[in-house]
Amino acid sequence: MMRASQEELNLIKKAMDSEKKVRVFKRYQALYLFLSGKTRKEVAQIVGVSPNTVTNVYTAYKTEGLAGIVDKPILGRPTRLTNEQQAELKLVILSKIPSEVGFPAEFNWTAGLIGKYIKCKYNYDYSIRGITKMLDRMGLSYTRPTYVLAKADKQKQEQFVQDFAKVKKLLDGKIQQILFVDESMIRDYQAIHQTWFERGKQRIIRTFGKHRGVKLVGYLNYETGEIYCEEHDTYDAKIFLKFLENLLSKNPKGKTVVILDNARIHHAKLLESFLKENETLLQLMFLPPYSPNLNLIEGLWKWLKEKVIYNVFYKTVPEIRKNVNAFLKTISAEPEAVIQRLCCKL
Repeated sequence: MMRASQEELNLIKKAMDSEKKVRVFKRYQALYLFLSGKTRKEVAQIVGVSPNTVTNVYTAYKTEGLAGIVDKPILGRPTRLTNEQQAELKLVILSKIPSEVGFPAEFNWTAGLIGKYIKCKYNYDYSIRGITKMLDRMGLSYTRPTYVLAKADKQKQEQFVQDFAKVKKLLDGKIQQILFVDESMIRDYQAIHQTWFERGKQRIIRTFGKHRGVKLVGYLNYETGEIYCEEHDTYDAKIFLKFLENLLSKNPKGKTVVILDNARIHHAKLLESFLKENETLLQLMFLPPYSPNLNLIEGLWKWLKEKVIYNVFYKTVPEIRKNVNAFLKTISAEPEAVIQRLCCKL
C-alpha cells in the first residue's frame, strides 16, 4: 500500500483543484488516492478508470513528477519539403504562372495545382489541407489580385511620386489645396460579387435587362478629405470647363493644384484661355500615362461601387442617383475616415 508525505499530497491536491480538464483531473485524483493508501482496485472503482491506468499514472509521476500527469503537447507532422525547397516553391508561385512550369492549359495557382507541382517537382504527396497550411506558414494567402496596366512607365510614376512630395510641402501657405479629379460612370451591371448567404444556396439578384448608370465628375481634397461631385449626361470639354469654374467658385482664395489623368478633354483647347486667366489660382498637374493607381479619387469610385452597386440592380436611374447621393453624403460627414482610406497612399 503506497503512502506519501502530507506535503507531497498537498501539492497533488492543489494541482488537482486547479485543473479544468476532466481527464487530467482524474489522473491527479487517482494519484492522490493511491498515495493516500488506497489499493489500485479501490482507486479504479472510485475514479472510474482501469487499474492499469492507476499504475500508468503512478509510473509517470515517479518518472517526471507532476509534469508527467498533464497532457503532452501534440507535435504536428514534420514538413516534408525542406526550407530550401519551400523557398523555391514560393518563388515559383510568386513569379510564374502554371503554364510556364509544365501545365500548358493552366494559368492560375490553386492548392490542388500546387499539390500537382510538388508531386512532379519533389515527388511528395500533400493533401489540400496540408498544402494550405504549408502556404500559410510560408506567408502566402489566397487573395484576389489587382490590375496594373502593362503600358505604365515605372520611372515616370516614380518621378510623379517625387514631384508630388514636393507639392505637398507647399501646402504650408504657397498652395491652399490639392485636389484629385476624375470622372466615373456608376453602372448597375458591375454588380455580381461575393456575399454571405445560406450554405448550399445562391442569392438571386433580380435584373431588368438594361444597363443604366450615373455619370459623375468630382474631386477629393488630399488634405481635408472633402469630396465634391457633379452629375452630368456626358463628359466633354465644355462640361469639364464648367466643373473647373465651379471648383474655383467653391475655393476662390489661394492656389489650387488639380491632379488628373491625360484624358483628351483635360487637354482641350477650350480650356486654354480659362487656365491662363486663372494661372495664379489654378494649376493642373497631370499623372503619368496609364497610372490610375496614382489618382487617389479612383479609390472613391471603387468604394462607392462596393457600397451602392454590388449585388443590386436598379430599375430606374433616379434609384441609382438616390443611393449614390446617400453614400456621398454619409462619407462627407466623416472626413477622417475618407483621409484614412483614400489619402494615405501617397
